[in-house]
Amino acid sequence: MWEFRSMNFWRAVFAEFFGTMFFVFFGMGAALRWTTGPHHVLHVALCFGLAAATLIQSIGHISGGHINPAVTFAYLVGSQMSLFRAVFYMAAQCLGAVAGAAVLYGVTPGNMRGNMAMNTLQPGISLGMATTVEVFLTMQLVVCIFAVTDERRNGRLGSAALSIGFSVTIGHLMGPGPSLLLYPSTSQTWVYWVGPMIGGAMGALLYDFMLFPRMRGLSEIYITTFQYNQQNERRQIEMDQNKAKKGTKLGKS
Repeated sequence: MWEFRSMNFWRAVFAEFFGTMFFVFFGMGAALRWTTGPHHVLHVALCFGLAAATLIQSIGHISGGHINPAVTFAYLVGSQMSLFRAVFYMAAQCLGAVAGAAVLYGVTPGNMRGNMAMNTLQPGISLGMATTVEVFLTMQLVVCIFAVTDERRNGRLGSAALSIGFSVTIGHLMGPGPSLLLYPSTSQTWVYWVGPMIGGAMGALLYDFMLFPRMRGLSEIYITTFQYNQQNERRQIEMDQNKAKKGTKLGKS
């Protein structure tokens, strides 16, 4: 709960709102039919990928640049963030997605809105098939994110934000993609929540326990998380004490 008193925490939450709002605005905007010509999936996928790369580069140092509840859930499963922060991140991302879609709806002419690029399953695609696709798309995204941002990795080459953007592009070339889980069609909502969440959790476990183990077992996860929270609490107490000392010195002078 120490994070609640930190301005950096609220800046990070707002950054997730801001980033997701623009991500949805540009992604959905690219998916709309603005002209009567052919509609290519490539330009939609590239827009999502480039938007993700740009926004991650812009807010990554503030919040981590998750802009997706499935990614935040993956970090939670990997014990790389607190439950408190994860809940606020997810809430900010959902509100940002709604805000981005609302702005796009307001600036789009009525004859071009259609169904606002909502996800629907193609004929012959069952709910199980769609869920499995979402699991795999999100899993490859999370593994990519964990790999390119891993501080233990020596000799990282290239741009992490661009690598993640390419991963998002791959997902959208294959199908709806994990980043579209924020605005699915109402009749199939659970597919675009359950699939990405399972895929995110599997990606986190796959990377942290098999590909590049971070911890040896669940007991070590608990101990590490406990120590992490204790360190943050001590850091916050020290900051408060330093502020109080500075205030006392100013009062005496």
